[in-house]
Amino acid sequence: MMRVGGPAFTSVFQGGTNYVGLTVAVGLLGAPGIALAAVANATIVPVANLFCILVFARFAQGQASLSGIARSIATNPLIVASAIGAALQATGVGLPPGLEGMIRALGAASLPIGLLCVGAGFDLFAVRQGLRATVIASAAKFLALPVATFVICLALGVRGDAALIAMLFQSLPTASSAYILARHLGGDAPLMAGIIALQTVVAGLAIPLALLAAMRWLG
Repeated sequence: MMRVGGPAFTSVFQGGTNYVGLTVAVGLLGAPGIALAAVANATIVPVANLFCILVFARFAQGQASLSGIARSIATNPLIVASAIGAALQATGVGLPPGLEGMIRALGAASLPIGLLCVGAGFDLFAVRQGLRATVIASAAKFLALPVATFVICLALGVRGDAALIAMLFQSLPTASSAYILARHLGGDAPLMAGIIALQTVVAGLAIPLALLAAMRWLG
C-alpha cells in the first residue's frame, strides 16, 4: 500500500515507534516522572524492538533464518539491558556498588553519540528520494500514535501524571538507535537517518502540543 521497497519499509516501521523519554519525563515531573517513565520504558523497549527485528527479518535485504531471528532478539542490546534491569529490580539485588555512576555516565552519553551517528549518515538526496516514506513514518509517529493514546486514556480513565507520560512517550521522535539497527540488520540506513533528523526537528512542536492536550483534557 505504501509503494516502498522492503528495506525502506523497515525504516518507515521504525520511524513509527519510539524507545526513549526518561530525560524529558524527569524534567517535567521530577522523581515521580522517573517511576512512570521506567514503567513506560519497560513496556515499550522490549515490545518495539521485538517487532522491529521481526519486520527486519521479513522485509530487510536478504532472508533471515529462524535461528538468525532468535539470535538478533537475544543479542539486541536494548532488549538485553531491559531484561537485566528488570531482573536486578525484581530480585532486589540492584547494581553492584561503584557501577551506578559509570553506567549513568554511559547512558547520558548514548543519546548524543547516537545523534552523531545519525548526522554522519544523513544524506539529503536519500531524504528527497524517500520523502513519501518519511512523511508516512512521521504521520504515524506524531498523529496516529498521540491521537490513539489520547482516545485510550479517555476511554480507560487514565488521568494526571500517568496520562501526561503516556502522551509524552507517544509524541517523541524515533530514537537514534533506530539508525544503528537499520545498518546492522540490512535496512535503509540513509532513509532512517533522514527520518530521525526530520522527526527530531518536528518534535519541538509535537511534544508541547501533545502535553498541552494531556494537561487540558486529561489533567
